[in-house]
Amino acid sequence: MNKNILIVGGAGFIGSHLIRLFVNKYPDYNIVNLDALTYAGNLENLRDIENAKNYTFVKTDILNTDLLGQAFDKYKISHVIHLAAETHVDRSIDDPLAFVKTNVVGTVNLLNTALQKWYNNLDQHLFYHISTDEVYGTLGEEGLFTEETAYAPNSPYAASKASSDHFVRAYKETYNLPVIVSNCSNNYGPNQFPEKLIPLFINNILDKKPLPVYGDGNYTRDWLYVLDHALAIDTVFHKGEVGETYNIGGFNEWKNLNLIHLLCKIMDKKLNQSKRESEKLITFIKDRPGHDRRYAIDANKIKTELGWTPTVTFEQGLTETVQWYLDNTEWLKNVTSGEYQSYYKDMYNNRTKGGLSKGQEKLPQEQTQSTTTQ
Repeated sequence: MNKNILIVGGAGFIGSHLIRLFVNKYPDYNIVNLDALTYAGNLENLRDIENAKNYTFVKTDILNTDLLGQAFDKYKISHVIHLAAETHVDRSIDDPLAFVKTNVVGTVNLLNTALQKWYNNLDQHLFYHISTDEVYGTLGEEGLFTEETAYAPNSPYAASKASSDHFVRAYKETYNLPVIVSNCSNNYGPNQFPEKLIPLFINNILDKKPLPVYGDGNYTRDWLYVLDHALAIDTVFHKGEVGETYNIGGFNEWKNLNLIHLLCKIMDKKLNQSKRESEKLITFIKDRPGHDRRYAIDANKIKTELGWTPTVTFEQGLTETVQWYLDNTEWLKNVTSGEYQSYYKDMYNNRTKGGLSKGQEKLPQEQTQSTTTQ
């Protein structure tokens, strides 16, 4: 059976790297990128493959069930890789309902659509749901999150992702929908929207702005290079067992403050600044509510059962990430200024008037569809 893969949220950070990998690695697969192009969805991330013969972009909100159904029918979708989500914890504290709509309702919409379209031959399909280690809550000084760890989300974002995970599993148990779930640790790398720690601090150092550090800065996270995550998703998609969960981590714990000092050191070297110049910008601020102390992933299941391990050390990945942002200051300027939103508006207005370029198509009723989720 030919694979027509719907990658949902493919214009975002992780999704864009995954789409590039699949488009280039699997020329016989048809890759359909479905994204609503909210603030963190950026088609500039995919300029290099936008005209590939096996790639199509569809601008659709996962809250619109009619358009989802049309996309499944038009592109004969056989597999789904679901990455679309609101992901920033601080935003979830300010507006929890937006996270419920996108992460919970949007996921259920996708599940319902897949179940309806695949009902007569479920065993020929796959719904692969990408989630986060934050669903597990927080750890003390010892221990690791395994696939058996009980869920204990502490932020509205984590709670919305935990809920979506539960719905995915429920559709497997109740309706026999073939599903796989993976829970990843903190991703970093090129093209990440600069509200996350590493690109935010790179941008702030360039602009000589404060580097805001929550609390005492000793919060611990496991960091995973985004290209390694894309390879892990590829591995799970092709080798994973239906109904299973796989934790994906970098075997790479760092306290925030130690990471920031390393980042400052790399930035000083890249910018030819005096040593410790960037560190002067570090500013400790009041802690955020529900801040989990430590995350740490046990990724031995995917390592032993599927053969995946990270390929990039943190120092190497962080150096490459810094260099990418320094080489792409125009991209950084555009996403922080909102100028690329005007680009999308002009682009879609032009297409409405004069047809569509190869690889970027719309469904019939899509001309007036608003973009509210990624």
